[in-house]
Amino acid sequence: MRAFEDKTVLVVEDEPIVAMHTEDLLTDLGFKTVVVAGGVDRAFDALSATSVGVAVLDINLNGEKSFPIAEHLVQRSIPFLFATGYSDQETPFPHAVMINKPFNSEALESGMRTILLT
Repeated sequence: MRAFEDKTVLVVEDEPIVAMHTEDLLTDLGFKTVVVAGGVDRAFDALSATSVGVAVLDINLNGEKSFPIAEHLVQRSIPFLFATGYSDQETPFPHAVMINKPFNSEALESGMRTILLT
């Protein structure tokens, strides 16, 4: 997908299997680089070291919320979406795109298109 080929995406996910699956789906969608971080501190390290163009954030990271990362992304005007296993999950970001886990390629692509192309 040409719309994604120049983008570096940050995936913040604490479950290794889910992180690998998400990375595979994003690569298949054409993202140039996928950076995976397993928690809040590692995500901030990745944001300091890499020029990220978009992010996929798991909300619950082993009991810690990803909201500080989302706030940082908002301040830097970097689009993101939340991925969650809880369909009733609420966030302090009422306009954020949210996809439910487990998600497939179509759901992920739709969410990415929504945040990148609108």
